[in-house]
Amino acid sequence: MKGIKAIILAAGLALSTLTFAAEPGQINLNTATAEQLAALNGIGKAKAEAIIQYRNENGNFKPLDDLKSVKGIGTAILDKNRDLLALE
Repeated sequence: MKGIKAIILAAGLALSTLTFAAEPGQINLNTATAEQLAALNGIGKAKAEAIIQYRNENGNFKPLDDLKSVKGIGTAILDKNRDLLALE
């Protein structure tokens, strides 16, 4: 019985890390540099710096929708970039 519990626990841990891992080509919103962020659709240097400032002042983004809390970033910009962003 202990062996089965260990296997289930290990599988759960493995799946939980896969859930949050960025896919190739995605940018981790919580660790990205200003240069990486500026390459996104509709986000230039000023918005990239605003994202980093917001992240430094408020901590990591938890859901991607938190990005809309950054001045100048709304639903349209988030939706254009949603598939390019990851949270880790």
